[in-house]
Amino acid sequence: MIIVMHADAGRSDLDRVVARVEELGLRPHVIVGTERTVVAVVGDERGAVSSGLETLPGVASVLPILAPYKVASREVQSEPTVIRAGSLQVGGPAIGVIAGPCSVESLEQIVGTARAVKAAGATALRGGAFKPRTSPYSFQGMKEKGLELLAAARAETGLAVVTEVVAPEDVTLVARYADVLQVGARNMQNYRLLEAVGRTQVPVLLKRGPAATVEELLLAAEYILDAGNRRVMLCERGIRTFETHTRFTLPLATVPWLHARTHLPVVVDPSHGTGHANLVESMAAASVAAGADGLIVEVHPDPKTASSDGGQTLDFAAFGRMMEVCRRVAAAVDRTIG
Repeated sequence: MIIVMHADAGRSDLDRVVARVEELGLRPHVIVGTERTVVAVVGDERGAVSSGLETLPGVASVLPILAPYKVASREVQSEPTVIRAGSLQVGGPAIGVIAGPCSVESLEQIVGTARAVKAAGATALRGGAFKPRTSPYSFQGMKEKGLELLAAARAETGLAVVTEVVAPEDVTLVARYADVLQVGARNMQNYRLLEAVGRTQVPVLLKRGPAATVEELLLAAEYILDAGNRRVMLCERGIRTFETHTRFTLPLATVPWLHARTHLPVVVDPSHGTGHANLVESMAAASVAAGADGLIVEVHPDPKTASSDGGQTLDFAAFGRMMEVCRRVAAAVDRTIG
């Protein structure tokens, strides 16, 4: 349910409401907007129906939340969330661009990439230090050494670092180095991991699972939000269908659908969404036109020699061309890139 406070309600009124919700065994989430303050109440609400919450001082109304996802819903927060992490902003008029290699391979590779993508207009650096791979024999990442190299690239360029965390026990380690914790598609429904990143205050980029519905994506985000971390970005990275001409099918209708139902910003990954480098530019531009708040793109100095995902990775020149096209599209829809 949502408890809507009167515009002139004081802090003592709000504290009283929060305390009463906790007495009922429920979890209150206070959301302060420009026009109103609301308390989103989650948990088993059956005992709260006759609890008299609506009679407490400062309470304007008590309303049900119809969506199964509660804190992520626009019923709770009508204003879009804007997330800032160092050089990266996702949400608002500017479209954030996260770019870099699938895997961190060396200091020269990651620092060189960071310099190149920043020069082209990227606002954050991506790079995998922990790599969950389908085969146990594939390159699994450089782990903490990779995190150290990402931190060196940030020190060199000022770009915020976005990197994946794959297990709850790694969250504390990765959070020491990362500006944004990425939860990959394979882990979208790893609920212990979602709760662990939710207990941090580090922004989270949550990727949609390849067989997940958008409602399941929002419910996965709810785990992070309910654990206390409100800084969540949703990422559409393509789903598995019967089509074989691309690695995944990139359904860009997801972007406006999510914007209509959640206040959380939406990022699109055209690299994984297509699996083909020659399609990335077009789908990145289409993502901007569809209303994406951010892009995450794989870029490598020499994709042919990349340790992973070389076929969907742009070189520096191709990334520069992609950014120019996206800038023109962004201008046409009254936004800016980078």
